Amino acid sequence: MTQVDFYILNTDSNNSRLRFICRITDKAIRAQNHVFINTTNEEDAHNLNKLLWTFSPGSFIPHALIDKKPVTPPIEPVIISLNLDQSNNNKAYQAKNNWDLMINLAPNVPAFFSRYMRVIEVVDSESARKLEGRDRYRFYKDRGYTLKHHKI
Repeated sequence: MTQVDFYILNTDSNNSRLRFICRITDKAIRAQNHVFINTTNEEDAHNLNKLLWTFSPGSFIPHALIDKKPVTPPIEPVIISLNLDQSNNNKAYQAKNNWDLMINLAPNVPAFFSRYMRVIEVVDSESARKLEGRDRYRFYKDRGYTLKHHKI
């Protein structure tokens, strides 16, 4: 069963939230995990795309931003997805089935979340994102997933 972790940030800064996601991503790829970052917000996707190159001195996290269905499986260890629906039998994603971790930045839980060994939800103090995070928490809890909390 997919492990779901909620990281609770004590800030409402979107930049702080995205920098924290970069830190999680960096740690995950150092552990040789593949990471799928699920976004539905174009600004977040493009800001993450920039930050993954520069969030810390000497950082280099190979990644790709994908906003349409790829023809071939992506080879980068980190994929930032912008509105890409994996639940529609996309052959490129079926061929690349070794994704270990999904970081969900979407306001809702994607239908394909259970394909991943681990899902990370990052919730900050911004009122709309906080309410959306509570809804996602209830979704996972109502379906019997064990939830872990990490206050940052």
